[in-house]
Amino acid sequence: MSEQNKQVVRAFIEAFSRGDTEAAAACLAPEAVITARGFGKICGPRSYEFIVATTGAFKSLIPEGLRPQFSSILAEGNRVAAEFTGDATLVNGERYCNEYCMTYVLENGKIVSGNEYFCTILADDRIGPLLAEVEGQREQA
Repeated sequence: MSEQNKQVVRAFIEAFSRGDTEAAAACLAPEAVITARGFGKICGPRSYEFIVATTGAFKSLIPEGLRPQFSSILAEGNRVAAEFTGDATLVNGERYCNEYCMTYVLENGKIVSGNEYFCTILADDRIGPLLAEVEGQREQA
């Protein structure tokens, strides 16, 4: 089961990273909650619905994807930890390179909860303004 869980986590991270809503949603249980840990503006818990919506928006912010380079994926029972570096170019042309450690709990082959650890200062600085711009456009529509 651990190997299958590792595959689900890898598939989820890769799907999110390229903005593939369908593939990301297929890895999540409907009750899933993933929390971005830390104290930045971009931190906090995210429901299944929010994660799926964010995945679609992510593609517009990072058109070529985050391109995760995994250094390790470890599993013990229904828990999986993944370490990776993302190296991307944002829609505004800025480079975005962050390091991640994500931990997930799976049940029946789906992610039910997780914690994401990354440099929240960098995310707030680079991705935060782009998210605010997207939100502003939605409100005007």
